[in-house]
Amino acid sequence: MEDDRRWPKDVGIRAMHVVIPSLYVDQADLERYDRVSEGKYTVGLGQKQMGFCTDLEDVNSLCLTAVSQLIENNGLSYSDIGRLEVGTETLVDKSKSAKTVVMQLFAAAGNHRVEGVDTTNACYGGTAALFNALAWAESSAWDGRLAVVVAADIAVYAAGSSARATGGAGAVAMLVGPGASLVVDRGLRGTYMDHAYDFYKPDLGSEYPVVDGQLSVRCYLNALDRCYESYRGECGARGHAVRGLDAFDSFVFHAPYCKLVRKALARLYAKDSVREKTSADEKAAAADKTSADEKAAAVDKTSAADKTSADDKAAEAAAMDRSRPVFEAKTEPSLMLASRVGNTYTASVYSGLASYLLSVPPERLAGKRIGVFSYGSGLASSMYSITVVDNGLAAMVGRLRESVSAGLRRRTRFTAEQFADALDVRRESLHRAPYAPAGDRALLFPGTWYLSGIDEMRRRHYERKE
Repeated sequence: MEDDRRWPKDVGIRAMHVVIPSLYVDQADLERYDRVSEGKYTVGLGQKQMGFCTDLEDVNSLCLTAVSQLIENNGLSYSDIGRLEVGTETLVDKSKSAKTVVMQLFAAAGNHRVEGVDTTNACYGGTAALFNALAWAESSAWDGRLAVVVAADIAVYAAGSSARATGGAGAVAMLVGPGASLVVDRGLRGTYMDHAYDFYKPDLGSEYPVVDGQLSVRCYLNALDRCYESYRGECGARGHAVRGLDAFDSFVFHAPYCKLVRKALARLYAKDSVREKTSADEKAAAADKTSADEKAAAVDKTSAADKTSADDKAAEAAAMDRSRPVFEAKTEPSLMLASRVGNTYTASVYSGLASYLLSVPPERLAGKRIGVFSYGSGLASSMYSITVVDNGLAAMVGRLRESVSAGLRRRTRFTAEQFADALDVRRESLHRAPYAPAGDRALLFPGTWYLSGIDEMRRRHYERKE
């Protein structure tokens, strides 16, 4: 077990703020509008609603809103912040980072000594940004101030695309440093990186990605397998008990759509079951003095059966059925925002973390252990864990609950036709300059930053709705 005395105490997430779009469309309305079978989006994908933005908002405005509200809601000064990291895949400039746009918030405080820039790789950027902030807080470069990490994206797909119903938009801002309520378990991290074209954006003139849906699912599940084994390996290497899902009170996943998360939890459950069976078989074989060759053959057979079941729909369905109680207890609560707002790319797994925190009474949260799996196409993935401690926990969750509840309650529902029209305006206006957005500012929440215009030199200007 490593010596923790030389590290700052309880480094992790001290506060969170979730930005929810002020507009949404009902997935049942989209089913009718797209003329697909009833339940294709609501049951097949597990989605209820989808948040979206008009041309008034982009990733810069989402970051401005998230950071300003995080600072204000927690009674902080911009001079308290020494690092600002942005994770996103929906940048509007190939050179200038969204972080530098957010720096205008710091000007009045005279704070220009703020490290960090943007991190980009599909939906993984928010996790990479968080890891950067954690490393800074535990390094010789740390100056005693706090870090802010903001994960923000707008997920949109072309009309007629089978993926359009898996869109969404939003941001999660996190305050990072010592004395945290959500302590990231030091050193317990599994990572898997590889090269794949499962989801990518080669057309720099379009917001829409190129998606190979089946390949993306295979990449996601394979990365999950690799990260799980890697995480368990780190547990053993650092002297921690190596256990499966039973070691966690909750397990939060990146959620492109809710049904995939259901499959992911079932996959880990099935792997735990195979591992337990293999262990039991080995013990029984040893008790019977079975030869080493026979025991090895038994293990190989079990391993092969596990690999075969990965593509076996019947086995997958059976695992989902057997794991239902575990899913309902550990993971379903984390899908509240994913089902009602949609896929927020880099913010997705952190909106899942926020959803879980809101599902448990604050007095019962302390001591909970949360597993986290983050995935970004292309591909990059990591698994790590969080221990909840009572460092101002009730106040943190109270502020989070107030902002999330207010956001969901105050939203405006658009028809599927209005949603399609709004996305058409986004598509047609992309990279136009000069440009004055056509969206209705009256529909934005108070405190929202928005794009007020783009000048002839393509400089973007932002204002805040008071």
